[in-house]
Amino acid sequence: MIQAQSLTKHYGSKTAVDAVDFTVQSGKVTGFLGPNGAGKSTTMRMIVGLSRPTAGSVTVNGKHYHEHSAPLREVGVLLDAKAVHTGRSAYNHLLAMGATHGIPARRVREVIELTGLETVARKRVGGFSLGMGQRLGIAAALLGDPATLILDEPINGLDPEGVQWVRRLVRHFAAEGRTVLLSSHLMSEMALTADHLIVLGRGRVIADAPVADIIGAATRSTVRVRSPHAGHLSTLLTRPDVTVTGLEPDVLEIVGIAASEIGDRAASAGIVLHELTPLSASLEEAYMTLTQNEVEYRTAGSPDSNAPELQEAAR
Repeated sequence: MIQAQSLTKHYGSKTAVDAVDFTVQSGKVTGFLGPNGAGKSTTMRMIVGLSRPTAGSVTVNGKHYHEHSAPLREVGVLLDAKAVHTGRSAYNHLLAMGATHGIPARRVREVIELTGLETVARKRVGGFSLGMGQRLGIAAALLGDPATLILDEPINGLDPEGVQWVRRLVRHFAAEGRTVLLSSHLMSEMALTADHLIVLGRGRVIADAPVADIIGAATRSTVRVRSPHAGHLSTLLTRPDVTVTGLEPDVLEIVGIAASEIGDRAASAGIVLHELTPLSASLEEAYMTLTQNEVEYRTAGSPDSNAPELQEAAR
């Protein structure tokens, strides 16, 4: 379990993390989300002792990271896959890490096999692709068979097989009762992987709940209806709290009323329905709704909308 209490970090006049409180529970995959500059990386660095809090505290399994006598066996962490000695082979890099904790070469070979690095294990890390570097970073995080796993953008650079492998890995890890904190900007993947989400915005916690609850709270239910009497149905359903949008002559998109009620009212009025489909909101939609006022680094618009300004600046 990871527990933060009033965790705060200032860099001069800049507040990167603003008195956050959260608990990452064991037995679940907890997604850690937020726009660029929200404080995610700073928070993860404070969890593993790479940055000292200005105020507050954060513990892993009841202790501050530096209080653990064998941190590799308590916490496996991937924050920067490039933070390796590029002249070493993958095998020697992991062997050197293991030596600091008395981890045998047998375990090094196990994590190399687990992460699919067998064919490149004796090659210098400096020649690794981005995906191979990520696999090595994950291997290092798994080396001590830790109770807690913290991964920052672990699928960056991985191919589809690698993405699925990471998904299965972290879910298996959580199923064993361990703690998983997973950061990613890929909402579609987070929706498939995470059980619970903690969302930061401008250094503060703006959501801390199960995935389904966050999607449900941030978005309104939408129902797609197809009927030869769409106009009549639209008139029947329209009210101040219901929005009816005509997509095609016989297709409506309705927000603010459940599919079951639409079906009941249509039946009572003798209106034939050819389709009645509740549309599930996506995590991406919920995330954009949650963070729309929390984005620190915002693009001005599409490339086309800025074309005149860009052309002028180029002159």
